[in-house]
Amino acid sequence: MWLNNILETIGNTPLIKLNKVANELPCTVLAKVEYFNPGNSIKDRMALKMLEVAEKEGKINPGGTIIEGTSGNTGMGLALAACVKGYKCIFTTTDKQSKEKADILKAVGAEVIICPTNVEPEDPRSYYSVSKRLSTEIPNSWYVNQYDNLANRQAHYEQTGPEIWEQTEGKVTHLVVATGTGGTIVGTGKYLKEKNPNIKVWAIDSYGSLLKKYFETGEEDQTEVYPYISEGFGEDFVPMNYDMQYIDEFTKVTDRDGAIVARRLAKEEGLFCGYSAGSCLQGVFQLKDQLKPDDVVVCIFHDHGSRYVGKIYNDEWMLERGFLEVSTFKDIIGSRKSQKLISLNPTHSVLDAIELMKKYEIENLPVFENGKNIGAISESGLFDKMLNDSNIKSQNIASVMEKAYPEVSFDTPVERLSAYINKENGAVLSKDDSGLYQIVTKYDIIQSLSK
Repeated sequence: MWLNNILETIGNTPLIKLNKVANELPCTVLAKVEYFNPGNSIKDRMALKMLEVAEKEGKINPGGTIIEGTSGNTGMGLALAACVKGYKCIFTTTDKQSKEKADILKAVGAEVIICPTNVEPEDPRSYYSVSKRLSTEIPNSWYVNQYDNLANRQAHYEQTGPEIWEQTEGKVTHLVVATGTGGTIVGTGKYLKEKNPNIKVWAIDSYGSLLKKYFETGEEDQTEVYPYISEGFGEDFVPMNYDMQYIDEFTKVTDRDGAIVARRLAKEEGLFCGYSAGSCLQGVFQLKDQLKPDDVVVCIFHDHGSRYVGKIYNDEWMLERGFLEVSTFKDIIGSRKSQKLISLNPTHSVLDAIELMKKYEIENLPVFENGKNIGAISESGLFDKMLNDSNIKSQNIASVMEKAYPEVSFDTPVERLSAYINKENGAVLSKDDSGLYQIVTKYDIIQSLSK
C-alpha cells in the first residue's frame, strides 16, 4: 500500500538499544532515533502539528507564507509540509548554526535569512525579532513561534509519548531530552507521567543557557547566558512550552563532551546523530549514580549527523576548538628516551651516512648546512642508488641527497603528520621549544597511532 505524500511518513521512529557506548551504565539505554523522520529530525512532528492547528484556526490561508526563527530542524519540517500544502517559507536562523542546515532548507525551497547569534532576543537583529517583523510586513503570512506555540508540545503528547510507552511495553523508567523549546520534553514527559508518575524526566541543558537556573530558582537570570557552540538545545529565555512540573532534573553538558559522545555514537553504534544526541547521552553519564540495573532509560536523539559534517564530524574543526585529545609531534618526542638528533652535512661521505645508520639503528638522516635544513638521506634511497653504482660510497652526501624533510610546528597532531609521510619521504622535522631540530619518522607515527 502506498502513502499519499511524504508527511504520512512522520512518526513511528525506532527505539534502538545502545550496546557499546553505554556499557559503563548499569541499566538498559534505548535511543529514540528521530532522524528516521522524513526531514531527519524530531521537529517534523511538531512542525506539521503546528501548521495543521494554524489551518484549522484560520491563521494561514492557501498560498500563504510560513515565517519562523529556527535552528534548522523545525524549518525543515515546516518546509516539507509547505511543499505538500503549497505554502511559501521564510526562515531566520543564527550564524552559529551549521552551514549544512541553511543549505538543506534552501534545497527544499525556503528563503533563509542569517542573523547574529550574540544579541539579546529583543534586539531587532535577533532571529526572533526579524521573523516577528517579517510576519507583520508580509500579507497572508503566519508566524509559527515554536517556542510559545503550545501545539509544539501537544504533538509530542499525542505521538512521541505514546510511541515510547508502547515500544517499551510500559517499562520505561527515565526519559532524557536535550531540551530547547520545551515541546519534546514537556509533551512526552506529561504523557509518560500520566501513565506512570514514577517515571523520571531528565532535561539536558548547555553551559551558556539559563534553563537549568530557571528550573532551580524560577529566575530568568541573564548572567547565565553566554555564547556556546552546542546546537539545537539550551535557550537564553524561557519559552511558554515549558511546564516544569513534568521535569525532575536538569544537568548541563559542555560543548566538548557533547561533541565527543556524538562521534562515539557514530563509531561504536553506527548511529550518525546530531550534536544534541551526544549531549543527551553525556547527561545520562553524568547522572548515572541515580540509575539501577532494572531501569530502562530512553534518550531522544533529535536529528541526523549530516547536519554537522562541517563541525563535530570534521577533525580540523574539533582540533581547532581543543575538543580532540590527540598526540602531537611534541608528545612523540617527549615519549622517547632523550636522544640527540643525528644529522649530516653536505661534506660527509655516503660511507659516513651508512656507518651512522648502522650505529644508531636509524633509517632517516637530515642534512644541514649552517643550521639550515637542505636535504635528507634515507636507507631506502641509498639502497636504490648503490644498486646502480656500488662506487658511490666515497661520494659526498651533496651529490646523492634527497629533498629535505618537511618542517611542521611542534604541536602538529599525529593525524596531520601522517599526511607528510609517503614512499619518497619517511620523516618530518620540527624545532622544539629550545629551537633545536627534532625528527619524527614513519615508524614513530605508526607506534603513536597504535597505542
